[in-house]
Amino acid sequence: MIKTRFAPSPTGVLHLGSIRTALFAWLYARHNDGKFVLRIEDTDRERSTPENVDAIIEGISWLGLVADEGPYFQSERYARYREVATRWLAEGKAYRCYCTREELDELRERQLKSGAHVRYDGRCRDRTEPRNGVDPVIRFKNPPSGEVIVNDVVRGRVVFQNAQLDDLIICRSDGSPTYNFTVVIDDYDMQVSHVIRGDDHLNNTPRQMNMLAALGVEAPTYAHLPMILGPDGSKLSKRHG
Repeated sequence: MIKTRFAPSPTGVLHLGSIRTALFAWLYARHNDGKFVLRIEDTDRERSTPENVDAIIEGISWLGLVADEGPYFQSERYARYREVATRWLAEGKAYRCYCTREELDELRERQLKSGAHVRYDGRCRDRTEPRNGVDPVIRFKNPPSGEVIVNDVVRGRVVFQNAQLDDLIICRSDGSPTYNFTVVIDDYDMQVSHVIRGDDHLNNTPRQMNMLAALGVEAPTYAHLPMILGPDGSKLSKRHG
């Protein structure tokens, strides 16, 4: 079955770009007698507000983009994210990183000065001992070589080199999960067949595909839509009013 999703973050009011994405996802599901899922990605505890959640739900309802499933809330799925992170640690697909903010800033500065690609260098990848006084993050062990091929419905064949992707943080030091991690688990659990979103997410796709492979599942079909721009030529965002 065709299943699409609209997954806004309630860190601000809905804008035209988000609604255009929702419309494409809703239309594609309806055209194929499929299902349209509403998922609220509210893991940003500081910026997500109940008022913005209400505005999202009321906005798409007013537009007639009725969801067949949801709204699901990521904040209610933390146990599921912890379960996967714990399993990946046990399976060697993730690791605890004890680098401090100062060390990471120094690494970034050195890479910028030398003209190198800015990325985490994996220094904790094989570390087995904890570090006193440091609450670790959890990083996904991205494959160090090979390539990821995205057969995008809109963009066509896009190739990414794994060597250019670093080991992404999937859980912060306070235990909260990050966007690229949660979206992978949600899309799999909710059986999303087609991910339709703005092409500002295209660079996230190879990371997400590698994590889906770590789960042992097939990736959905991806369609990255061209961005709507604001009057200043930049990506339309909540800042444009």
